[in-house]
Amino acid sequence: MSIIIVDDEKEIADLVDVILRNEGYETLKYYDSVEAYREIQENQNIELAILDVMMPGMDGFELCAKIRDNKTFPIIMLTARVEDVDKITGLSIGADDYVTKPFNPLELLARVKAQMRRYKSYDGMKSSVEMFESKGLVINKREHTVSLFDADIILTPTEFDILWLLCENAGNVVSSEKIFEAVWKEKYLDSNNTVMVHIRRLREKLKEPSRKPNIIKTVWGVGYKVEK
Repeated sequence: MSIIIVDDEKEIADLVDVILRNEGYETLKYYDSVEAYREIQENQNIELAILDVMMPGMDGFELCAKIRDNKTFPIIMLTARVEDVDKITGLSIGADDYVTKPFNPLELLARVKAQMRRYKSYDGMKSSVEMFESKGLVINKREHTVSLFDADIILTPTEFDILWLLCENAGNVVSSEKIFEAVWKEKYLDSNNTVMVHIRRLREKLKEPSRKPNIIKTVWGVGYKVEK
């Protein structure tokens, strides 16, 4: 299994490559996003992608969106910009995390390991409660499958973790803080829009009406909940 690194800045791509290889990861390195996309479609052994945002031709956002058409492995965005809109854009189109340049190699490595742990557990986690069914939604935690009225819903590991957390606590409100700290294993900040963006993407995949969602309810000022 491999991690693919895509960055047109050769020095950055080479640095990330060295960091990951020193930790024992297999890597694929591309300076061109179009060539990288071709590799991603043909290679079934990729389990994480690290994408630079600012690339000529197909930028990181476009590449991320194209990957999400048929791949669920984690995606970490590298961005030289710190505006919230860039982070929200990346998360909205399916990125799981982001790291701002210049980055601390230890921080990048920690985020890679966190996403890899989630992805590896995506296909084998056990629980005393294995199934959830409500309003046509069926979740099988053991198999990590989701369907809505018998139609399969393809979720990323991060999206699945959020939805399962809400269903595991069905009938109760789960705060954004609890969701973030349970899924991302980091301290929550008041200005963090990460959970909101992922909830929005989950609702889109579940074909929820934007004004009155049927499955994931918003409790304003508190958090989110799924009815039993």
